[in-house]
Amino acid sequence: MKSTILPEPLKPGDLLQVIAPSGALREFAALKQSVEIWRSRGYRIEISSDIDHHWGYLANKDEVRRHQLASAWQDPNCRGILCARGGFGSTRILEDWHWQINSDPKWLIGFSDITALLWSLYNAGISGVHGPVLTTLADEPDWSTERLFNLVEGRAIAPLKGCGWGGGVATGILLPGNLTVATHLLSTPIQPNFDGVILALEDVTEAPYRIDRMLTQWRLSGVLAKVKGIALGSFTRCEAAPNIPSFNTEEVLRDRLADLGIPIVSDLPFGHGEQNASLPVGVPVTLDANHGVLDIVTF
Repeated sequence: MKSTILPEPLKPGDLLQVIAPSGALREFAALKQSVEIWRSRGYRIEISSDIDHHWGYLANKDEVRRHQLASAWQDPNCRGILCARGGFGSTRILEDWHWQINSDPKWLIGFSDITALLWSLYNAGISGVHGPVLTTLADEPDWSTERLFNLVEGRAIAPLKGCGWGGGVATGILLPGNLTVATHLLSTPIQPNFDGVILALEDVTEAPYRIDRMLTQWRLSGVLAKVKGIALGSFTRCEAAPNIPSFNTEEVLRDRLADLGIPIVSDLPFGHGEQNASLPVGVPVTLDANHGVLDIVTF
């Protein structure tokens, strides 16, 4: 197993840039509240001048969003990139994209559609943060907000507790992401090497049959045979339509995953639910399916 390079810990006074690499921004009040949280911790926040633009359902045309990302990533004064929101669109700007890696990488923070950027950066050997975007941070409970700052400022973060399915204990490299986005990265150049990985998945507004369809694709692709364990976060608003015969989401997850013979822990507090605990990408973790615990080995 090979873990990624962690950017240097952030500290008050550092400059962070806000970009919108995915969907069009709609939650302006939430964005402002979350920016103030960062500023209250002593950070300088620079917001892209065209953050309020849109091109259909996207935050801007691909070349503009790609330029936002490149400018922030290559700015020597910028220490971290805060993604405004998810939605859809980050995969579009990864066409013909190459991370310019130097000896001083910076933090990239987001989740949901930002999964594509985080996994692409992981392939380049750099860790990011699967954590709240700037349209959700203000709604996080205090412990979750503090966990994010502990993570990026170089302090220890607590284990997460969920529901263990049994199957023992596994240690591997943590790779968190949104199930739908991750599924659409399979068989693309962005698909990572899953050997030795602890896969952490969550999703939102996907009916049980669609979750079944995606997990069946993962099974057929053969990649689930490579992972060491699976950590499941929240599957929010993933109920079946009323009056239609269906399994519920938990039944689908158990049907598609429980026979893999690897440790699995569900109901962990990350994803689109009321709690989105920040997770570092590409670091060693232990998944204890006997006690339902996901623990960062070193940080």
